[in-house]
Amino acid sequence: MSQVLITGATGLVGGYLLRMLIQERKVNYIAAPTRRPLAAMPGVFNPHAPKLSDALAQVCDPIDIVFCCLGTTRREAGSKEAFVHADYALVVDTALRAKKLGAKHLVVVSSMGANASSPFFYNKVKGKMEAALIAQKWEHLTIVRPSMLLGHRDKRRFNESIFAPLFRIFPGNWKSIHARDVARAMLKEALSPSQEGVNIIPSAKLRELARGEA
Repeated sequence: MSQVLITGATGLVGGYLLRMLIQERKVNYIAAPTRRPLAAMPGVFNPHAPKLSDALAQVCDPIDIVFCCLGTTRREAGSKEAFVHADYALVVDTALRAKKLGAKHLVVVSSMGANASSPFFYNKVKGKMEAALIAQKWEHLTIVRPSMLLGHRDKRRFNESIFAPLFRIFPGNWKSIHARDVARAMLKEALSPSQEGVNIIPSAKLRELARGEA
């Protein structure tokens, strides 16, 4: 049985993943710190505070597996600084807190194109986030890099509205992927890791995992 921590549970991927965790018989404890309180869910400990770091600090029980589904855009965040805080600092904070509580496996949502040397701000921040997590030397670190995400959002993102039709017809890793499939692949990899150390899973491989083909 596993004790799990998840951040980003109010987001697109995190919402699907949380519902899957609740139904998963191999999971007997779920801590889901958030800024806004979640609706009551069976078996979910939901500390909440205006600052996610404060909610995260309230998680004190031992943890085996940590899922980080945090992610926004510069437009949604409001500034470069706010984006870095959400997609870098809070991700690193999640990992450090979970490691302190005994976690051995971190599964994190990154992005296709993540590269610390990228000239593109979004990809560069994602790449630096990955590098920071790798430097923590996890026993198991699973980094998933989905393409454009499909699924219902209460507030649709501008770029998704424009480019979603194109990404549906792109091949391979560029093809858009449903957030539910990303969550399913993350859970499968968490409960049965395919390798030790760092495992970076591109979007096409996530689809295979979700369909049970890998």
